[in-house]
Amino acid sequence: MSNNPSYKEQKKLRKWLRKAIQEFLQENNERSFNYKQISAALNISDSYTRSIINQMLQEMADEKKIRTTDKGRYAALITDELIEGVLEITARGSGYLLTEHGQEDIFIHHKNLNRALPGDEVRVKITRKKKNAQPEGVVTEIIKRAITQFAGRVEVSKNYAFVVFDNPRMYIDLYIPLEKLNGAKHNDKVIAEITDWPSSAQNPFGKIIEVLGQAGTHQAEMHAILAEFGLPYKYPEVINNAANKLSDGITENEISLRKDFRNTPTFTIDPEDAKDFDDALSIKFLREQQGRKIYEIGIHIADVSHYVTPGSMLDEEAMNRATSVYLVDRVVPMLPEILSNQICSLRPQEDKLCFSAVFEMDEQANIYKEWYGKTIIHSDKRFTYEEAQQIIENKEGTFCEEMLLLNKIAQKLRADRMKNGALEIHSTEVKFKLDKNGKPLGVYTKVSKEAHKLIEEFMLLANKGVATLLGKPDGKKKLLPMVYRIHDQPSEDKVKELILFVKMLGYKMKSFTLQTLPQALNQLLAQVKEPQQAEVIQNYAIRSMAKAIYDVNNIGHYGLGFDYYTHFTSPIRRYPDLMVHRILYAYLNNLNSASKNELDKKCKHCSAMEKKAADAERASIKYKQVEYMKERKGQVFEGIVTGVTEWGIYVETKETKCEGMINLRSLSDDYYFYDERSLSIMGRKMKKTFRIGTEVKIRMKEADLLKRQIDFELVK
Repeated sequence: MSNNPSYKEQKKLRKWLRKAIQEFLQENNERSFNYKQISAALNISDSYTRSIINQMLQEMADEKKIRTTDKGRYAALITDELIEGVLEITARGSGYLLTEHGQEDIFIHHKNLNRALPGDEVRVKITRKKKNAQPEGVVTEIIKRAITQFAGRVEVSKNYAFVVFDNPRMYIDLYIPLEKLNGAKHNDKVIAEITDWPSSAQNPFGKIIEVLGQAGTHQAEMHAILAEFGLPYKYPEVINNAANKLSDGITENEISLRKDFRNTPTFTIDPEDAKDFDDALSIKFLREQQGRKIYEIGIHIADVSHYVTPGSMLDEEAMNRATSVYLVDRVVPMLPEILSNQICSLRPQEDKLCFSAVFEMDEQANIYKEWYGKTIIHSDKRFTYEEAQQIIENKEGTFCEEMLLLNKIAQKLRADRMKNGALEIHSTEVKFKLDKNGKPLGVYTKVSKEAHKLIEEFMLLANKGVATLLGKPDGKKKLLPMVYRIHDQPSEDKVKELILFVKMLGYKMKSFTLQTLPQALNQLLAQVKEPQQAEVIQNYAIRSMAKAIYDVNNIGHYGLGFDYYTHFTSPIRRYPDLMVHRILYAYLNNLNSASKNELDKKCKHCSAMEKKAADAERASIKYKQVEYMKERKGQVFEGIVTGVTEWGIYVETKETKCEGMINLRSLSDDYYFYDERSLSIMGRKMKKTFRIGTEVKIRMKEADLLKRQIDFELVK
């Protein structure tokens, strides 16, 4: 810069300096500086520019852009920026405010939680905000407690008792006066409620609401897991009474209002232990058209909306639950069993009311016509997935011709979906063989086969069809507020981490854009010969993706590659599907439906409850895995590394999918440390490396049922 800059240059310089000063003070908002220190920080040494900085600091202070802390010293303004969100707490006791609309999560130190608990809706004040660093804050207000009743284990002493919570993220214990034990004994599993939290007390005060049984017993632990996540495990009597008053009779008048499919070959395919059959398939030949056979394929969904009406007692209960919950040994249904397992369940040899999506299709999955409306069906046969798979593999059995034809069309639908950018996911489901007391005798995995994929493809077809009908403008009918199942694309940072991870495993992905990432991943997974390696890559890829949620604003479904997608096919076990049924009925009959604001609130609630249900399912699986491994102390297993941290290596047994940890301190042959750049644990001398995907041999060391933790040791 010359000693006599032009007016234009001077204006440009002052604009840059103002912005640079503001950013520097904000990044260092806990300190104050004089003009010399600020000049040095901005790498400015010439006296002319330094004098401008000195002058500008006073101007900015006068304008209330910055503040004066002492004579000649300046600092960033103290703002009262308040942000609302849901609090998540780590096992180490620190918190994160989970915000919406793409805002960065806010770190909250343990000392700044101010008695907020996991899942609480809170208001947080930003206290520190550095450029390129995670903002920090302090909880100023608890807007809404996530849950008020908690599961835990009672520890009773002579003068008082404590409830030690099951949730490891609950950083306090609950103090219980002896007169409020409600019959609970030492080491009982209970549901407790916080009654008070005096400002002078480190721990909240509470009382026992319900005694579940002795810790470690199957029923007590399963009920405790449900309570831990704020999920009910039984229905109030008033709700059961309301459900029992419903009639399962179908009148002639009701039949006259519906399309009749009772003479069309129809069947269900479900898990062997399922009782709530909420979808059925029908198929019949229609005609030949230009040398192609055209079939009518019906995707029939239980018409729950006929029995559960908006605003009713049953509807309110279903909305509050939002989803059925699946634990290792049971289903906790969204609807009372008389509805979910009897009246609405599409049981064989019974007439049932449905809401259907019907497609005229050829064998190449080309769609010629589609129809949506209320129907009545009569399921001819109930198949388990295993029975349907046998028919597909052996090409013989009841409804063999129909099953094989549907499977052929499903395979074409799947191939087209992959070609159009869907991410191929191979799900592995952990199952247990339990004795009559719930003790795990064995662990096995269920892999998705053709019969599962057959059902999946036709359910996807119906969901996509309904979403497109209700969401895509056609210029003819006014669109109603709608519930979508959306899945956002991953962030660039997550994609970079995924590329690095794949590279560390010795693989390379073909060049891609965000839109073609799923195809690039599919191609990579097809090249990986080792099944465990492929599963590790797939699981890491899933963790890199955003989570699918319900929303009134459509952005499409990234993982499926669909522009329009919703949930329509499981109203017995998912409340959003019931909402979609009502919206579809209103659309088809030119009626008004729920407002966008009302649907938005319900979408947020349903997304949150879905996460709780998934967490509860994982917790029940983990508990049974720990219980199973506890009996196998000292046994050696083949394992694969599933995670690495600065404190240990997480390993999953290949056969049983039981995950545990090898503590770094137990590795005595070298000094091991976590290398963040290579996402690995590395030995300083021998350079032995462990990263996700590394195969190891491990010995079962300890299993802690209370903490649901498994400790392994490395077999040299």
